[in-house]
Amino acid sequence: MEATGIGLYLFSTCLFATLLQHPHSPIRQTIQSAMVRRGLMGVAVAATVVAIVLSPWGKQSGGHINPAITFTFYRLGNVDFWDAVFYGLAQFAGAAGGVAMAAYLLRGAAGDEAVRYAATIPGSYGSGVAFAAEAAISFSLMLTILFVPNHRVLARYTSYFVGVLYAVFILFETPLSGMSMNPARTLGPALQAGYWHGLWVYFLAPTLGMLIASELFLWVRGGAGPYCAKLHHANNKRCIFCQGPLPAGS
Repeated sequence: MEATGIGLYLFSTCLFATLLQHPHSPIRQTIQSAMVRRGLMGVAVAATVVAIVLSPWGKQSGGHINPAITFTFYRLGNVDFWDAVFYGLAQFAGAAGGVAMAAYLLRGAAGDEAVRYAATIPGSYGSGVAFAAEAAISFSLMLTILFVPNHRVLARYTSYFVGVLYAVFILFETPLSGMSMNPARTLGPALQAGYWHGLWVYFLAPTLGMLIASELFLWVRGGAGPYCAKLHHANNKRCIFCQGPLPAGS
């Protein structure tokens, strides 16, 4: 389920990037503003992420589609060791498969220099700024994923909060790092394009940012961890992380 989710996420990202960035795309030729195109990309990717989290499989797996998120929940004690290992393997494999599918179905268009399989690379300010930016947005994402689902009123809207963050980050942060927040999301295009520059940024910064968010979450709650590792918990799907509804008073 996680492999399929992130595979669809990467395939969709490559598709949207091709439609918006390929020089022969009618959309690219019509919309000259790079910021407007990033805005459209943000909305499209955000809608995809929300749909994955709210899908039947997303509701069952938790909709992480990101090994940094899974690792952070492992650190918090919500995910068992072997579940975290196989989640990570599935996420990396799914990301590679999603990009490979895009390369095949789009007949090489996603590999154009203007698209590069939607690869995430440091911007003109360099790897240091990209690292700081990735850590900051990953911190914000994980803090949202931790606080919102553990609030009884807001929990049902978690996927929408996450979607809004994706849209905003793609619009404003992309020039700094390409907006990844996800080691698997970066590795998938890198494998297909053979582009490895700054790869360390996208493995370390998201993980560090999310772990810092988890420490802040524990500090604010007096050491009490999150109830569940699902982004959408209030459903009838089997949960491997917890055994019931959100406790009263959360």
